[in-house]
Amino acid sequence: MHLGKAIRMERIMNRNNGRTIVVPLDHGVTIGPIYGLIDLRDTVNQVAEGGANAMLMHKGIPRCSHRAGGKDIGLIIHLSASTSLSPFPNAKSMVGTVTDAIKLGADAVSIHVNLGDETEPNMLADLGALCSEANEWGMPVLAMMYARGPKITNEYDPAIVAHCARAGVELGADIVKVNYTGDPASFTQVTDGCCVPVVIAGGPKMENDRDLVQMVYDSIQAGGSGLSVGRNIFQHKHPAKIVAALNKVVHENWDVDAAMELL
Repeated sequence: MHLGKAIRMERIMNRNNGRTIVVPLDHGVTIGPIYGLIDLRDTVNQVAEGGANAMLMHKGIPRCSHRAGGKDIGLIIHLSASTSLSPFPNAKSMVGTVTDAIKLGADAVSIHVNLGDETEPNMLADLGALCSEANEWGMPVLAMMYARGPKITNEYDPAIVAHCARAGVELGADIVKVNYTGDPASFTQVTDGCCVPVVIAGGPKMENDRDLVQMVYDSIQAGGSGLSVGRNIFQHKHPAKIVAALNKVVHENWDVDAAMELL
């Protein structure tokens, strides 16, 4: 691996176990300023205090959330976007570059791809081009790979999720983010088909903390490398506490009951 990429990967992943807790804060472009993303500096401080490895955001947000002091936390700059106001919300456009991320001191970049959408060819081309450019600079790429389109009836189907993950790997992503398939046995199909770390998405806001902790625990048992969860963390009443509980599961192999005691 390119030395620069290896160094950056260690800033966003635990060097001892190859796992990570990423907190995406990129939702503002998609749905606007929602609860948890108003005071970004406070949110970042809390997730860092809880032990998150990295935060993920668009290029204009670091100036609103820059931290001085406190715990270190990695920075991933998200380079694609769409809005809920568009008639084509699943069509992602590139809105940043690797150079933008380098200038911001980022440790990685990310991109969102929706397989099955009518604009899939454009998104795949963007993913391939980004991975080539990022590799030249030793910049890790996290690819958010989902199946969303007119022919997709179940985006959590294990075969479909495994396909999404493998597409990201084959086009050069260093980390892939996918939906959790619902149980460890089926999620093993996803991780077995990847030679890079696989992290799970959080999906819609969950009803209770235990469901989230259980999902993360099960994904780790199936060979997952952690999580990239937004709303279920930044909209939590105590973001630092939920991250701390997840930290114990991801990085210290605690079981669900032990982690829940922290909450």
